[in-house]
Amino acid sequence: MGTRPSNERSAIAFGPVPSRRLGRSLGINNVPPKVCSYACVYCQLGRTTQMQVERLPCYEPHVILHEVRERLDCMGEAGETADYLTLVADGEPTLDLHLGETIDLLRPLGHHIAVISNASLLSRVDVRQELSGADWVSVKVDAADEAIWRRIDRPHKSLRFDQIQGGLLDFAAEYDGHLVTETMLVKGVNDDRGHLERIARMLSRLRPAQAYVAAPTRPPAEDWVEIPTMETMIEAYQVVGNFVEHVEFLMGYEGNAFAQSEDVESSLLSITSVHPMRADAVDELLAKTGEDWEIVRTLVSLNKLVKLDHEGHTFYVRRLPGR
Repeated sequence: MGTRPSNERSAIAFGPVPSRRLGRSLGINNVPPKVCSYACVYCQLGRTTQMQVERLPCYEPHVILHEVRERLDCMGEAGETADYLTLVADGEPTLDLHLGETIDLLRPLGHHIAVISNASLLSRVDVRQELSGADWVSVKVDAADEAIWRRIDRPHKSLRFDQIQGGLLDFAAEYDGHLVTETMLVKGVNDDRGHLERIARMLSRLRPAQAYVAAPTRPPAEDWVEIPTMETMIEAYQVVGNFVEHVEFLMGYEGNAFAQSEDVESSLLSITSVHPMRADAVDELLAKTGEDWEIVRTLVSLNKLVKLDHEGHTFYVRRLPGR
């Protein structure tokens, strides 16, 4: 597996793409497509074709370095920049036996390095050590017990939930970079309040810099997967916020979510794609910009904003794609 992938989907370096979490991110595919330790029901890349837990040599680190340098050179000629080099594979990036060497080779390029992982191999000391070389690491926390974990993430049969939790806690204790968590909610699977509170308690033990609450806004691997209601998403945001200081939605609005704008409509849509806004907060924003509530009523009538009452307060949230 030491050569460059031949098809476009599995190109080693791609982008840069806009990312609310990482600014402009140059993506790096360091494992072949759909080689993964999970077969998540919501995966936007389709079903896992090669379930794997043993780490394997994928693309040679020097091949990856060459591809990334080549892409950065093209970007420079076009006047484009990247804030992060992000190992975000079409499978699980920590399955790459050369992950640590790849990170070391990319370091002299002068960009921050990020890794987006499902956390399934963090019980391994070598994986934790190699991941510690990245500046920013995202780990998946979709469930608080074995049964729900197996239903939503569908892990390799050899994996154990208690080992995943232990690995997460060990990595969080050892890592001195920017650690974030991502929790994908699927309607009727892991989105009831009791389970959300148990997830939130787990997140509080990890003490992430940010906890992202996500919904499957892109076509999932399984047709039965549904997006939770907006009421449930707001409840999840509040429940996690009771245990973790910084919580954000992550629901598919990467295109303009990090852009700065003086336009109040853009500001409302951008903010509410990340944070539910209470009516009083919306009122303050309107007062600062000299606008009135007519623009909010228009956005609601156009189905761009959703107005919801929850626990005695009125909230505004950007409508999820497909709803």
